[in-house]
Amino acid sequence: MGAFSYGMKTWKKHVPCAVFCQILGFFAIALDLLLPLLSALFVDYILTTEGVGTDGGVFGFLVGGKFGAAQTWKLFFSITIVFAVFVAVREVVIYFRNVLFQKNGLDYENELRDLTYKKLVELDSGTVATYNTGELLTTLTSDIITYKEMFSRTLQNLGDSFFVLALSCVILALNSAWMLLIPVIIAPVLLVVLFKYTKAARRVSQNIRKNNARLNLTVQENINAVRLVRSFANEEFEENKFDGVNASLRQAYFDQVDTSAKYNLAFNVIRQTAYVATIAIGALLVLNGVFLVGIMTACITYVLKIMDHLTQVSNNVYQLQYGLVSGGRIMEFLERKTRIPEPVHPQKVGCRPEIELKNVSITAEGKPLLKNVSLRIPFGKKFGFMGGTGSGKSVLLKSLVRIYDVTQGQILIDGKDVRDYDLEDLRNVFAYVFQDVFLFSNTIDANIAFYAPDVAKEEVMRVAELAQAGRFIRSLPQGYDTIVGEKGLGLSGGQKQRISIARALLKNAPVLVLDDASSALDVITERKLMRTIKDNFPDKTILIAAHRVSSLADCDEICYMQDGEIVEHGTFEELIAKDGLFAEIYKMQAEEGVVDDLAAEAHTQEGRLGA
Repeated sequence: MGAFSYGMKTWKKHVPCAVFCQILGFFAIALDLLLPLLSALFVDYILTTEGVGTDGGVFGFLVGGKFGAAQTWKLFFSITIVFAVFVAVREVVIYFRNVLFQKNGLDYENELRDLTYKKLVELDSGTVATYNTGELLTTLTSDIITYKEMFSRTLQNLGDSFFVLALSCVILALNSAWMLLIPVIIAPVLLVVLFKYTKAARRVSQNIRKNNARLNLTVQENINAVRLVRSFANEEFEENKFDGVNASLRQAYFDQVDTSAKYNLAFNVIRQTAYVATIAIGALLVLNGVFLVGIMTACITYVLKIMDHLTQVSNNVYQLQYGLVSGGRIMEFLERKTRIPEPVHPQKVGCRPEIELKNVSITAEGKPLLKNVSLRIPFGKKFGFMGGTGSGKSVLLKSLVRIYDVTQGQILIDGKDVRDYDLEDLRNVFAYVFQDVFLFSNTIDANIAFYAPDVAKEEVMRVAELAQAGRFIRSLPQGYDTIVGEKGLGLSGGQKQRISIARALLKNAPVLVLDDASSALDVITERKLMRTIKDNFPDKTILIAAHRVSSLADCDEICYMQDGEIVEHGTFEELIAKDGLFAEIYKMQAEEGVVDDLAAEAHTQEGRLGA
């Protein structure tokens, strides 16, 4: 399916309005094309008497004597009034037509934005990652506008031009078939040039779009990485990179200007040739008594309109090519299939989910991420996951809400495969704090209340205190109304993590997932945070992935992962007693003088629970 036919699927509901606008346009064009004939009456009946004795053509009723004799003020004012009425009606019709088709186009643009945004949200992160940011921004912004313009404006302009061509040819033929001679001779030449222009325009459009996407990506990356660039004092390198991309975009537009100028020169030469030839033919017809001077000037006007609109056809065909390029990208994006499909008959998740992984393996892009993982997590338990970078901790936690789908085995919740649950309902059971913290460009209050925007301010403050964030928030100039920059710029890593944790606590989901969520916190703050969460949410399942033993000391069970597998599993004491990988990490971190106190505290708490 081509980009045009694909767009028609969504444009078809707007077709009735577009057709009505086209009809209004045809009416306005018809009025406009009658004006040269009125101008001819001025020449032939007001300025001279050459028209006396002729039928006057379409406006014969004006020169029959009822509205005044030739070369009289009465006829002059009669023709002037009709001329003014035609112009006024045409302008009113054009005004309403323009307002209507602009509204129709904006409605379509809004629908396209809605479709593409929902598609973006629907697609899994792996599929979205196949696009660079610049490409996505171009698709969701400028491509939509260009595609909308193709349907709402370019096609109507083409319809207008073809109507002008047809009606002008009819009027010329009614006055003298000789006046069609120049358009008939020149049209094939113009069509050949137009065909070549179309091919060149498509190539130039694709190049401009590609370089626009590259520029968007470069700017986006530098906005996000501004701290990194400055910390490495690498501004000159990034400036040079931007200059290169910017120069490529400039060259792409230069190519567009060169192509347009070259073909516009050809079109203007053709147009001027037609103009001169038409005057010559018209003059011969007047000298031979075939034409009156007024009708000759009108016919010259029609020939020029034919040439003008043939040129407009070429320009609109160029815009059409640009729209098809953008439409092709939108079509490709909207047709992408998510790797995480919704079930045909979705189930609902219970409020006390029991989680079980049975021989779960996950492979992405040919790379194994999890290998034969089996684990049972009863509701209300606190499970910890530890391991080096790339060990599979985050993949395991994300697979519970189908950010990754298993390639082998099963993930069960309450005995049912997670792929049988409604995706939104499944994800509502979990409150995630990802290791890559994202904050919106909004107030701290709004970021914490992201899940429930209308929640009471007191509840926001309560969860902020639980997340150990209340003190630093109160110290800010505007407190909870402080606007944080995009992605939390202006806050430290630990502050962003605590706001993110407060956001998850506010959701109050049955399962809380902390994916390396306290890595930027000092040990004392982390210890308070973990104890507060455990004390205030005793009936929740808490899953913690971390690199520090201190983050997992209070967990009921701990899994040590390596290369996508659980290689050690047990309680804190059991893993220490095994003297394996976990114990080795424990000893390394114990040298820092932190872990021993935490371990002792954890053992004391276990003793109290056992008693």
